Amino acid sequence: MTNTPPADPSAPVTAGSTVSTASAVFLGVRHHSPACARLVARAIETLRPAYVLVEGPADMNARLDELLLEHRLPIAVFSHYRDEARVATSWAPLCEYSPEWIALRQGRASGAQVRFIDLPAWHPAFAERAERYANRYADAEARYARATERLCAHFGVDSVDALWDGLFEVTEPGDDLMTRLDAYFDLVRGDAEADPGDRAREEYMASWVRAALTRAGGRPVLVVTGGFHQPALRALADRDGPADWPEVPAPPEEALGGSFLVPYSFRQLDAFSGYQSGMPSPGYYQRLWEAGPQQAARDLLRSVADRLRARGIPVSTADLIAARGLAQGLTLLRGHPYETRVDVLDGLAGALISDDLDRPLPWTTGGTLGAGTHPVVVEMVAACAGEAEGRLHPDTPLPPLVHDVTERLVRLGLADAEGPVTLDLTSADGLMRSQVLHRLRVLDIPGFTRVSGPADGADPVFTERWQPGRASGREAALIEAGAYGARLDEAASVVLGERARDAGPDVGPLAGLLFDTVLCGVGPLCGELLGALAARVGQIRELGSLGEVLAAALGLWRHDRVFGVARDRLLGSVVADAADRVFWLAEGLHGGPGVDFARLRALAAARDALLHAPELLSLTREAAAEAAGRISRDQRAPSDLRGAAFGLRWALGTPDDPAAAVRALASAPADTLGDWLAGLFAVAREEVVGGAAASGEPLVDVLDGVVSAMTDDDFLIGLPALRQAFAFFPPRERERIAQRLLERRGARGSARSLLRTTADPLLLARAAALEDNVARLLDRYGLGATR
Repeated sequence: MTNTPPADPSAPVTAGSTVSTASAVFLGVRHHSPACARLVARAIETLRPAYVLVEGPADMNARLDELLLEHRLPIAVFSHYRDEARVATSWAPLCEYSPEWIALRQGRASGAQVRFIDLPAWHPAFAERAERYANRYADAEARYARATERLCAHFGVDSVDALWDGLFEVTEPGDDLMTRLDAYFDLVRGDAEADPGDRAREEYMASWVRAALTRAGGRPVLVVTGGFHQPALRALADRDGPADWPEVPAPPEEALGGSFLVPYSFRQLDAFSGYQSGMPSPGYYQRLWEAGPQQAARDLLRSVADRLRARGIPVSTADLIAARGLAQGLTLLRGHPYETRVDVLDGLAGALISDDLDRPLPWTTGGTLGAGTHPVVVEMVAACAGEAEGRLHPDTPLPPLVHDVTERLVRLGLADAEGPVTLDLTSADGLMRSQVLHRLRVLDIPGFTRVSGPADGADPVFTERWQPGRASGREAALIEAGAYGARLDEAASVVLGERARDAGPDVGPLAGLLFDTVLCGVGPLCGELLGALAARVGQIRELGSLGEVLAAALGLWRHDRVFGVARDRLLGSVVADAADRVFWLAEGLHGGPGVDFARLRALAAARDALLHAPELLSLTREAAAEAAGRISRDQRAPSDLRGAAFGLRWALGTPDDPAAAVRALASAPADTLGDWLAGLFAVAREEVVGGAAASGEPLVDVLDGVVSAMTDDDFLIGLPALRQAFAFFPPRERERIAQRLLERRGARGSARSLLRTTADPLLLARAAALEDNVARLLDRYGLGATR
């Protein structure tokens, strides 16, 4: 339902006081403006028009009865379009104070014929806008900002929103609002040439106006559009043209498109949350619409105080008195007849924030709130936004996907889950429930969060745990997801397919996408993805990305017994091609110091393929070991990669002498040893723990000797890389290494306690070096302690 707008003190609108062409009356509005909504209501009451034409998707005209059901606002018209070349989605939100909503409701109540007159949202005219704004009512004048910037400078305000409030929302009784709106929009549009999309839309809207004029029988035709379009429509409607109703474009036969109503919320409508059109702070403007500026200002002050107190931020009565006094003072200083939204917010900020702010207040600049925004500012913005959420009337048609998901959740016992849901993936029922929840996850449907479960195909975990959450927004998300298909499996398949196409030549994301597809169990899409992976493996240029693909495919090929893709032929071809290319890329890789964990994982994945899936590979162990030997001896290769290649030869059973290799690194830069060891441990950790050098001496002993021989300065330089390398060992193996080092020194003590230091070992080493340097300096000048 919509509230009847409160009486406005300004003069009633008449045809003589507006811009008109013949009997067409054009009202240029700002979307979601209470002042413009009141103006539209008065115009309908005064003019009693034959037609009310509204900027909005013309393909919804056959469904206006559905739109005008007794919904709880805000709601939106969600439109979608998809073909082989383009995917587009758009929202046209409506709240109780939207001028378009008032035009539809009040127009029909007055007996007028109401029509939407804009092109459907899927139309190519919206293509450029959809990329930037993703909603129909994005302020076109934002692209012509010079005029509004000049106006802001002239009136001494920081933002277009503050300018708008002072000029239109909070004005003295009797102001000629229509005249000022015309002047404002004429200035904003100016002589600027609209882009091709806007020109096409304006030509189309003008054709509706001309057709309505021929049918109005001498009565007025009221045209309500965004103010940016008003000057152009005024001129275009005066031209000669066809008098028939324009044809409503339909999507091409090969395309899928349509529109549905969805619940919306004030949070989505708020510019500070990223919405790109109309007024910010919808909660404040709802109160302005219902109760006028004075009550809206008082309610905003009270709402901010309540939110801050609820979050433990102290706000005293004296603070509120000071804030109110500052707001009223700013109102007088700025020449406003009543407190505007910005007056109230500035007064609150001045009274409640004593800290220095590192960024401007958001209502002075616009845009979304960034990380680190002052908590008081966050609550002020939230209080302005409000918490209203729309709800569709029960008779509203919904896309088939909503019914499909609802039925599935009920049948599987997931609709009313209150506590954690644990699924046994080895049972048919558990696997089916898991697939449904994963399909909802990839569609971004709220309601369930996966807490635990297998992370990849090689993960020996056969249970999943899901946590039910708030289902707020689920219906809207399902309606929007209905653009992808009528059934849950179909919609998930389309989304995953789009993600695969969007990845383009970047194969890295496909590794995770492959496992998502397996978890969803969407059948044929697995084959498509595997085919795409197999075709693209030979194009991968990054060793790390290649390693992710190889590890994911190999894990599923080897271990999957749950999802049904083990020993899959296409998976095997991915493994084979990826393993070959790992060595091709690694042999040509040169670089400086540092550890790249992604490329180390690639060498480890190649090791696993050679050891556990040799029947898939055209590359033999001998050829792989020879390639690894060349990499390990290439001084231009990164140290971590050389260490990994050395470890790969060891893991393949053709080791070189690790003791000699470690001792050879003693003369290299101090951090080289740690980088090399990181590569070695990443690929051959088990061989290091269980093996010995050619001399029979354990490698840990050799390392201990090399590290002990380092100077203090070299040790400090090399320590971070050494710590990083030994992080590849699990705690129990690190404890055994520590115990061995204690035994070598003939020291007694607990290796476990040695590993559990109370401070960062690097910090301790630096402190010890500093103390030693200080002692030497004191001794040099005879200031040391008497011995």
